[in-house]
Amino acid sequence: MSDSNLSSADQQPYFKRHIFFCLNERKNGEDSCAQHQAQAGFDRCKQLARQAELSGPGQVRVNKAGCLDRCAAGPVAVVYPEGVWYTFVDASDIDDIVNEHLIGGKVVERLLVPPHVGH
Repeated sequence: MSDSNLSSADQQPYFKRHIFFCLNERKNGEDSCAQHQAQAGFDRCKQLARQAELSGPGQVRVNKAGCLDRCAAGPVAVVYPEGVWYTFVDASDIDDIVNEHLIGGKVVERLLVPPHVGH
């Protein structure tokens, strides 16, 4: 059967959600997520996802990303398929994103990146 014969109802997403963490470091000295503990946030999220057994097909994938072009809000992470953009400061923020959004399906309002904040 070719791909064109499959309806979208026949295809389940490989992952229920992806969370991408910007780990970009600008070499020109401009502010970037890497300068604001982005790697620590990624590492914490990955650890919590494993502990909660969220990792694997049909569940959640925690990904590294290059520049996501929202530097002014950095550090940032985005959850798909919802397209929810977060900023975070410490481990407790990551805990809330994992527990409330990735596990509970509820947006963490206090950590949302305002829509007008970009590069």
